[in-house]
Amino acid sequence: MTNRLAQSKSLYLRKHAENPIDWWPWCDEALEQAKSQDKPIFLSIGYSSCHWCTVMEGEAFSDEAVAQYMNEHFISIKVDREERPEIDSIYMQALQMMTGQGGWPLNIFLSPDDLVPFVGGTYFPVQPRYGQPGFLEVLRRVRGFYNTEKTRLQNLKQEVRNALVQSTILPASQLSQGLLQQGLTTNTAVITRNDFGGPRFPMIPYADTALHDIRFDLESPYDSQQACTQRGTDLASGGIYDHVAGGFHRYTVDPTWTVPHFEKMLYDNGQIVEYLANLWSAGVTQPAFERSISGTVSWLKREMTAPTGYFYASQDADNFTTPDEVEPEEGAFYVWSWQELEEIVSPEEFGELQAQFSMTKSGNFEGKNVLQRWNCDQLSEQIESALAKLFAVRYGSKPQDLETFPPATNNQEAKSKNWSGRIPPVTDTKMIVAWNSLMISGLARAATVFKQPEYLKIATTAAQFILENQWVDGRLHRVNYDGNPDVLAQSEDYALLIKALIDLHQASLIEVRFKPSEYWFEKAVEVQQEFDQFLWSVELGGYYNIGTDTGQELLMRERSYTDNATPAANGVAMANLVRLFLLTEQLDYLDKAEQGIQAFSSIMEKSPQACPSLFVALDWYRNNTLVRSSSEQIKTLSSQHYPVTIFRVDSNLPEGFTGLVCQGLKCKKPALTFEEMQQQLQESQTRS
Repeated sequence: MTNRLAQSKSLYLRKHAENPIDWWPWCDEALEQAKSQDKPIFLSIGYSSCHWCTVMEGEAFSDEAVAQYMNEHFISIKVDREERPEIDSIYMQALQMMTGQGGWPLNIFLSPDDLVPFVGGTYFPVQPRYGQPGFLEVLRRVRGFYNTEKTRLQNLKQEVRNALVQSTILPASQLSQGLLQQGLTTNTAVITRNDFGGPRFPMIPYADTALHDIRFDLESPYDSQQACTQRGTDLASGGIYDHVAGGFHRYTVDPTWTVPHFEKMLYDNGQIVEYLANLWSAGVTQPAFERSISGTVSWLKREMTAPTGYFYASQDADNFTTPDEVEPEEGAFYVWSWQELEEIVSPEEFGELQAQFSMTKSGNFEGKNVLQRWNCDQLSEQIESALAKLFAVRYGSKPQDLETFPPATNNQEAKSKNWSGRIPPVTDTKMIVAWNSLMISGLARAATVFKQPEYLKIATTAAQFILENQWVDGRLHRVNYDGNPDVLAQSEDYALLIKALIDLHQASLIEVRFKPSEYWFEKAVEVQQEFDQFLWSVELGGYYNIGTDTGQELLMRERSYTDNATPAANGVAMANLVRLFLLTEQLDYLDKAEQGIQAFSSIMEKSPQACPSLFVALDWYRNNTLVRSSSEQIKTLSSQHYPVTIFRVDSNLPEGFTGLVCQGLKCKKPALTFEEMQQQLQESQTRS
């Protein structure tokens, strides 16, 4: 027997449809029932490819005794954080305030009258272990506290509410002269320090900020060039990259970048492709960078692109090894035993694999091997042949014979389909505007740097899908399920889509066969107008997470400025405004960027490590440069590292002039030669 979640569009919610718990989606009816029945709300937030979310679904949420108690004493609500990040953001912040840490699954108890949280945690085991009580005991304690400790409950709620409200109050101030240097140095330090154990995440917003730092000659104990190169090397050579079939995993569980947490998220892959392309443009031309980008694009085309051209959201960390298994196994699709490797490849290839990759008889992950490279050099034909054989075992076909690999969209499909290779992880096939936009930006940049028109073609098709399908009644929508748009767009959707459209404009200046560059510019302006109309804070500056016409039931309206796995919407948005100013020469965009950056100046001063993308925006604001020249000259310059520069094709330059370099509100004298123009451009990049 299924519960209400069986009717959900979200794969994550549907995974809980057969739980004996009387789950609700987040909706007015559920909130009203909790209030009228005076039952605390148990709010559980996660996402489809989350490993510990999957574990808890199979344990505590499938337990009859747990379900019976929950159904009697709580209103239980499930939320897909990828659909509703504004809900997740509020309650994740509350959990971190209450416990000092966060993560998913996010499980938190809310008072039904005002939705203020009072107890929370992440993974709860069904039986006592890991030093934690069993989940049923947690539920009994929470309900007992709610029933008998009303005064303490009210005091705790007031403390949490005050802290949440206080977090939205950011006094604006003037931007100090040394603020940019402080931000660049601090965030370079974040990806430089390696003095602690634990997991390793890509942290691309930080790496990108450090990459902005390499062109400055700043006094700092940290070498930004070395830090950025090391991050690229770790990503392209580490076990976080799937060396057999392409694509980057979410993170590694160890500090040596060896064993990944195996889910593959679209948002990580889009950012990493753009970062490695930018690193290459800055002169760090490691062969493994180009190979990992090419492999990721192949994975994207083969496994992550819908027939209509948009990109799927993610692939699970777990997969079934046989159709008879009850629960999937983490990483089984990706790892290799010593015996398998010996049997699949020739003795000569096996020897080369040993020389180039980490491989042992005992393995590095539960008796098997995650392949990690020792360096970023060019791989030999013999090694590529060996990796192709591993690919054929995994997928049942040679790489050149497998253009598309249809996804397993749920567990039942994964177990019942007749796969010719290994049973693959489940793919969450929903389209998310923000995540698609990150990949579009990555493809656009890689297309320019590596002169790969196919990358731009793929990006163009995905962007066109969004522009043609994601508007309902004049409003952008965040997700798409099988051709049907759903959920109003949030600030990250607007900000990242506008960035992607500007990136397509820049890439299309030199590759004109798909769409004219002006098309993307005009669309960027249109989306920006909608963004300003519905999400801009006139009183405070910056953009709210959600529009003024939605989310009335939420505790507060946030303006996200903290970078996590993805860049914060407001950092991206302020950089977009500067770029639009350069393209349009309309001062309103620059004024709004200044107001927005000033709105977050206090947090930039006090906690620069929290908001690296705002320092990228500040770099754009202080050092923005416009280059007007011919498409031929722009083709040469645009593949190089000029991180705060916009290019415009200008066919009306006076005869004899090569180009015009403009710095904010003033222009240099027209350049007579390409060398003079390039010199002016380099000087303009570091003027503040």
